[in-house]
Amino acid sequence: MYTDADGELAVRIARATIDRVVKGVRMPEIDMPECFLEKSGAFVTLKTFPKHELRGCIGYPEPYYPLRESLAKGAEGATHDPRFPRLSAEEAETVVVEVSLLTPPELIKVRSPKDYVGQVLVGRDGLIVEQGMFRGLLLPQVPVELGWDAETFLGQTCLKAGLYPDAWLDPATKIYRFGAEVFGEEEPRGSVVRMMLDGSA
Repeated sequence: MYTDADGELAVRIARATIDRVVKGVRMPEIDMPECFLEKSGAFVTLKTFPKHELRGCIGYPEPYYPLRESLAKGAEGATHDPRFPRLSAEEAETVVVEVSLLTPPELIKVRSPKDYVGQVLVGRDGLIVEQGMFRGLLLPQVPVELGWDAETFLGQTCLKAGLYPDAWLDPATKIYRFGAEVFGEEEPRGSVVRMMLDGSA
């Protein structure tokens, strides 16, 4: 759906937004193709370099905003992800920026909750677990990076939602899947590559 040039532009938008937030510099004028004006979900992830440990990840799974706005809002949020200290201007130079451009979430329909294991494909699907007021999301690259199988992925998404890990077996739980095209910097402010969800670049 997105070209490599689109992915590079998405990372540029995220990086420029981070600079605006943590350094107080103005956003540059960026020409954007039509697809960046269409509503799309997106997440922006910050990772330490070279260890690639999570440093922040905020985004919007639903296509509520134009893609350029989803990216900007995600990047701004990632600089003060409540799980971490606020990103400083100095630290911004030591992290790599990764963007995930999402397809709309799709409810997985099964006859029995046990069938979810056969419906979830690691390396393709991101998951959203929803039960009442509880909701949790994990991007499709997460189970690949951590070596999870489909059942572990379901359980960990339940935990992310604040539920017990076997809550996916409860008929009251709804499971959604979505796809993502992922692009990231190879090093801080470095070249942008398409990240294959099998763990390669």
